[in-house]
Amino acid sequence: MPAPDPSRTPLAARMRPTGIDELCGQPHLFGEGRPLAEMLAGRPVHSMILWGPPGSGKTTLARLLGEVQPGDYETLSAVNSGMPEIRAMVLRAESVAEGSPPLILFVDEVHRFNKIQQDAFLPHIEQGRLVFIGATTENPGFALNHALRSRTRLYCLNPLTDEELGTLADRALQAPQGLGEAGLSLDPEARDRLIAAAGGDARQLYTLLEAAAEVARSEQVSELTPELIRRAALAGGRSFDRGGDEFYGQISALHKAVRGSSPDAALYWLHRMLQGGADPNYILRRLVRVASEDIGNANPGALNVVMGAWQSYERLGSPEGELAISHAVVYLSVAAKSNAVYRAHQAAEKLAADHPHAPVPLHLRNAPTRLAKQLGHGKGYRYDHDEPDQFAAGQTYFPEEVQTD
Repeated sequence: MPAPDPSRTPLAARMRPTGIDELCGQPHLFGEGRPLAEMLAGRPVHSMILWGPPGSGKTTLARLLGEVQPGDYETLSAVNSGMPEIRAMVLRAESVAEGSPPLILFVDEVHRFNKIQQDAFLPHIEQGRLVFIGATTENPGFALNHALRSRTRLYCLNPLTDEELGTLADRALQAPQGLGEAGLSLDPEARDRLIAAAGGDARQLYTLLEAAAEVARSEQVSELTPELIRRAALAGGRSFDRGGDEFYGQISALHKAVRGSSPDAALYWLHRMLQGGADPNYILRRLVRVASEDIGNANPGALNVVMGAWQSYERLGSPEGELAISHAVVYLSVAAKSNAVYRAHQAAEKLAADHPHAPVPLHLRNAPTRLAKQLGHGKGYRYDHDEPDQFAAGQTYFPEEVQTD
């Protein structure tokens, strides 16, 4: 088999750090005296979970740890691995002789393994034959079993700062293994646009930069302009985490901006989600919730506005129907707010759950038959419309055992 062509290797792979001195970002983890810095310097490594957004350096960190530690280093991706691959790694761990360096296993996207798959590693972690390094973009508190979390240490990685992304861009343009031989330059405005489009993600930065460089090569220009960066961003797009922390973080931000009566921020989060590929129907379902939870009877028409926007979207589709969603978001943001219905809804749920079998009082029961009347159904009921002011003062409507304030 012929050797792979280096020119076809993605820029992100070519620019992966080869040592701790090339790491960029995460000073809270790699600063002097920090545990990960010491492990990268050769101190024995322990099992860990690396939690952070895409492009924050989880895979790179695991690989560097594997290179500086004694013993074998193996990788699995939970996306395309199952029990056969897990069993193979378990057998590898079982074959480690007592006193020998443990097997270091890096599992990417570990949250995709189910409970049984995660539990398969536990005995070997406890025995010290396996050092488990899991990487996840999902909150470990929800995505991972408690048993696995309790046997590992958690390290949180942050999105890279603008300054750190700028450093990576400069390196890529200068490095021979990067784009150094292309002789490209990046004007300050284009640099800012590239960093903004990357959104804290080093991999995204390299992808956009490589796409812009390819366009520059095809057009025989040597300067990467803001327009080239814009075209690269449009062509590459930005993946949307449809079911993970980023997704729920953004919908939470949209909900809170509407609740906080900030229409500009609410529109920003709305269009972040739409441009990222969120299903407009999901957003509309959440807006229906907002109309009842946060606005309620302070403005009953808010619910009609959202339902009208939903109907408009169903008839028009994207992009025309998205204007109706923006209309609804602005309306909800500036509407008067009340959560009284929401609180009453919660209280009623609890009351019904606490008294699920309380009998209907006799005076509230229907009496369609002679037997029902003989049993006292409806006896003592006061018909409100026959009462002064059409209100039967003092009449109770709860079961006797249900006490309310």
